[in-house]
Amino acid sequence: MRPWQDDQLHLLQSTQHEDELFQEVLALSKQLGFEHCAHGLRLPLPLCEPKIIMHNSYPAVWQTRYQDKKYLAVDPTIQHGIRTPRPLVWSDDVFRSAPEFWEEARSFGLCVGWAQSVRDGAGVCGMTTFARSAEPLTSKELREKEFEMAWLAQTIHVGMTRCLLPKIMPEIDVILSSRERAVLRWTAEGKTAGEISSILNLAERTVNFHIRNAVAKLNAPNKTSAAIRATVLGLL
Repeated sequence: MRPWQDDQLHLLQSTQHEDELFQEVLALSKQLGFEHCAHGLRLPLPLCEPKIIMHNSYPAVWQTRYQDKKYLAVDPTIQHGIRTPRPLVWSDDVFRSAPEFWEEARSFGLCVGWAQSVRDGAGVCGMTTFARSAEPLTSKELREKEFEMAWLAQTIHVGMTRCLLPKIMPEIDVILSSRERAVLRWTAEGKTAGEISSILNLAERTVNFHIRNAVAKLNAPNKTSAAIRATVLGLL
């Protein structure tokens, strides 16, 4: 393991609060030659309006503009990160679909950037961005730094989920029994409790017992919602 990897693992394991973690990562990003760092988490729940948590060091006025103009919905880097974990280097071509956004971002000194997303087994998507006002990213710089940048993106994702998810998405720690998983799988397939009882050779009241337990554990309003949540969270 390289020395900087050991340092980052220590950072991941020792930092207990998300704000402290972000400040540590920001310091590391400056060592890599970037003025700014950003990290966002997109939670898988609720399905209709997934919760998004942002940390960044961008100018405060730009942060306000980004929110007020709802740039999150048109930011091409976000759309890229949702589709693929491939690293992305900012360019005019990347922002072709959002020229106003790109022009305004550059007016705040956000001219050069690199981003990479991470998606984990619980369906949580995170994206880390490093940005600066000048000095384009050359092929030589990418060859020298991109592995460390990608490692740092993974490290901050793991650290942020460790710090945040127990507080804002307690379902992440749910442990379903084998029977609860089985009845939810068949529920997701559209089977009734009676049909599931025949499939699993269980009494119908036993099936309903396991369904009720799963619904309670997942804090779901009904069995259909419980099956969806369990699927999204990778519990089935």
